[in-house]
Amino acid sequence: MSDQPTSPSAPHAGDPRTRRYVLILLGAALLIAVWGIVSRLSARNALEKQAADAGVVTVTTVKAHGGPGKDTLVLPGSVQAFYEAPIYARTNGYLKVWHTDIGTPVKKGQLLAEIETPEVDQELRQAQADLATADANYGLARTTNERWKGLLATESVSQQDADQRAGDAAAKNAAKQSAAANLARLQELESFKRVLAPFDGVVTQRNTDVGALINAGQSTGNALFRVADLHRLRIYVSVPQLYASAIHQGLNAGLVFAEHPGKRYEGVVANTSRALDANSRTLQVELQIDNSQGELLPGSYAQVYFNLAGVDSLRIPVNTVLFRTDGLRVAILDDQHRVHLQLITQGRDFGTEIEVLSGVTANDVLVANPPDSIADGDQVHLAPPQPAAAKPAATGRS
Repeated sequence: MSDQPTSPSAPHAGDPRTRRYVLILLGAALLIAVWGIVSRLSARNALEKQAADAGVVTVTTVKAHGGPGKDTLVLPGSVQAFYEAPIYARTNGYLKVWHTDIGTPVKKGQLLAEIETPEVDQELRQAQADLATADANYGLARTTNERWKGLLATESVSQQDADQRAGDAAAKNAAKQSAAANLARLQELESFKRVLAPFDGVVTQRNTDVGALINAGQSTGNALFRVADLHRLRIYVSVPQLYASAIHQGLNAGLVFAEHPGKRYEGVVANTSRALDANSRTLQVELQIDNSQGELLPGSYAQVYFNLAGVDSLRIPVNTVLFRTDGLRVAILDDQHRVHLQLITQGRDFGTEIEVLSGVTANDVLVANPPDSIADGDQVHLAPPQPAAAKPAATGRS
């Protein structure tokens, strides 16, 4: 019987090599598992840190600064003549002639126009005749009274008759005085036929012409002339309430007019209303300026520059202010970059800046453009300083 070849036997589980392979595989699997767990934890921590960093607001900061030594307040002003008056007729009639047109300089008492008054002329003549009649009646009554007084002394007439003659003389005297008063009234009306200038000035309006019907009295549109005294002008300005206490008599102000570019005029505060307008909360201020050269015109617009003494206070940009229900607040940063919302008291408003009367010091670091959601105690990041813009290199052509 021939010998069969023997096949190699399968490795046994208890073989040392097999155990080594198993341990190697288990170690590799364990390393892979540990690496996966560590990488997941690292990624999660990085994501949490990134999310936390994204939740912290990045802000820019500014500081409060003091106001200038002087404040310049610029306000619109309205220019008016020192004296200006509409001239109305005091009698009825028709315009006979006018002697002055617009722009004519006039003196006080100068004749501006003449009015024809036929009705008043007739009434004047009638009044003169009535006075003459009353004077004649009184003369006769007075003579009769004197005669009866002589007769009464000799008891030739009764006391009653003498008293009647005395009463008649007194009544005739009263009628004479009434006629004289009426005549004086009509003479005054007759004098109103001559329209005179009330003061030295310039005729700025002429609203009538020859033949126009003239009615006595003042009503809209019935002024014959308008005369203005231009040797000195008044400028009226409405000063806001915040600056009212700084305006006083004698304060100098600069005036600039569009029709005189580059030229500055000096005026002085003559009066103030000493009361604020209840609707606009402004103080009406009157300035006066010499206009003896006639360069300036009433009715024009002027820009008035008041140089006011500066107030020792701080100013902050308006973009640092938060409007909250309890008032105005600003976000102040501490050394750890945490936010503290501070209540402030506002003073004057300068447009891009406001005056702060309390709540902020010069050393406080304020957040510029704070978001509305910012809250007290929030942590913030400071934005890196912006690099200075590089000036473009000059290029030339050959």
